[in-house]
Amino acid sequence: MNLDAWHLHPQLADDTHPVASWPLCDVRLMDDSNHPWLILVPRIAEATEVTDLAPPQQLALVQEIDRACRALQVFRPHKLNVAALGNLVSQLHIHVIARYREDIAWPRPVWGMAAAKPYGPEQLIERIQLLQETIGAGS
Repeated sequence: MNLDAWHLHPQLADDTHPVASWPLCDVRLMDDSNHPWLILVPRIAEATEVTDLAPPQQLALVQEIDRACRALQVFRPHKLNVAALGNLVSQLHIHVIARYREDIAWPRPVWGMAAAKPYGPEQLIERIQLLQETIGAGS
């Protein structure tokens, strides 16, 4: 893994908050309290597609996606959405979103359905602490 050349895309840095650092990915919380929403960002320089990862890295990514999905079960969602779009931010990142039948976008995708509702300071601290307790901040 070439960590020297890797950096977090500025848009992802602006839109998310750090939660944990796993062996392959930085785990970040999307700043949208409409949905419990994690972003996994593999620390692989210039990766834009899953196919840019070596096979062992792809396996690690799938395992970390599974870990994120299991962590979001603490919110008791009706459905989990997992996506890697990259249309606006080309840096490889995976969205893992807890969905509810009564959420503002259901049953449609969350993108473009409603303005992001940033977390308040106390709510942000509580959400990150809960996630860190659930998933662990380290590897």
